[in-house]
Amino acid sequence: MKLKENISFEKINGSTFKIRVIEAIDNGKAALTHYCHNHNNGTSKFFKKEAVNYVKRVLEYETPDVNITNKIAEEALQYCLFNYNKNDIPFPAPENPKFTFIDLFAGIGGFRIAIQHLGGKCLFTSEWDEAAKITYKANFGEIPFGDITKEETKKFIPDGFDVLCAGFPCQAFSIAGRRGGFEDTRGTLFFDVATIIKRKKPKAIFLENVKGLVNHSRGKTLATILKTLREDLNYFVPEPKVINAKNFGVPQNRERIFIVGFRKDLGIADFKYPEPLNKKVTFANIKEKKIVSTKYYLSNQYLQTLRNHRARHESKGNGFGFEIIPDNAIANAIVVGGMGKERNLVYDDRIVDYTPVTKITGGVNREGVRKMTPREWARLQGFPDKFKIVVADASAYKQFGNSVAVPAIEATANEIIRKILKK
Repeated sequence: MKLKENISFEKINGSTFKIRVIEAIDNGKAALTHYCHNHNNGTSKFFKKEAVNYVKRVLEYETPDVNITNKIAEEALQYCLFNYNKNDIPFPAPENPKFTFIDLFAGIGGFRIAIQHLGGKCLFTSEWDEAAKITYKANFGEIPFGDITKEETKKFIPDGFDVLCAGFPCQAFSIAGRRGGFEDTRGTLFFDVATIIKRKKPKAIFLENVKGLVNHSRGKTLATILKTLREDLNYFVPEPKVINAKNFGVPQNRERIFIVGFRKDLGIADFKYPEPLNKKVTFANIKEKKIVSTKYYLSNQYLQTLRNHRARHESKGNGFGFEIIPDNAIANAIVVGGMGKERNLVYDDRIVDYTPVTKITGGVNREGVRKMTPREWARLQGFPDKFKIVVADASAYKQFGNSVAVPAIEATANEIIRKILKK
């Protein structure tokens, strides 16, 4: 859905209004966009009241001398629907969805792209990071709700969706001297996921986390998660699997643990994770086709600093340092912070203008060593090229580094959907 920054309304009760989608500390904007996306199904009822309230607040802000009634606000909401144009959305929901899902800890929508491609309709999404919300809105026309730990956010989650998706952060649980189940997850984000599962009872769950979850707190964290899902929430949960994105069509060595579950009353008692694809992909497949801006090339001084840094570590027997990925190789896992970008430098001798476009110490290196671009990071995660990058580079690197690898998610979700559609 496209909501223009300024939306003009015809005369309502004799007055002309302009509504601007202003910032709000509540869930108003999210409710408005969710309502517009779901106005033709029963889910819209979960968002309508807050959507009307939000429109009313905006109209009161824009026209303080006019008495804005609920009736006027509801009429204005219908104009918002009139301005809804799914053709402006790069990744619209399918016309005739086969199933429904919700997207928790949504980031920039890696789960959503994958599962919409399989025929799923997203009914609810939440993400607390404001920059990620901007990217999400640009690509899906929908603004995620905020902090999912708050009850005021959870109340907007609809009933009756089929699949719960969540790439929740890994946190330690306090299980000393306790039974190691649902109650022991309190204070963690998994507790909020478990609470939603307990209340809404989706047919299936699909959780993603870092590989380190396997050995986190000597395995106790994962054991508590599985016990909660299997015993406290009554889901069939096969053994989780660490899946590498490089086996599903992207040139990135990225390992993540996937946890899948099915509500036991469905009678699903077996599940097979997807087999790796027999497809060799290298960095050359996703490398920029055009000459890259000089701003991505390292300065002479910084490149030498990296070499000195690596030499110091090698002298101590450590393997830490920068790395240049050949075109015929695959990238290291892209991560946020630390040496995230420096561990994935590349050679690109197509540069023709060595004039710095940013403030650097020393000139641009003449060896053709540069950082990958945000678009290349997007491709490493399997995002299509029509995915809009609407934030500054620093935010884009962070968003793609924190995202899921779309093809690996889609391959696993496909197996999940096959199971629940059979039932």
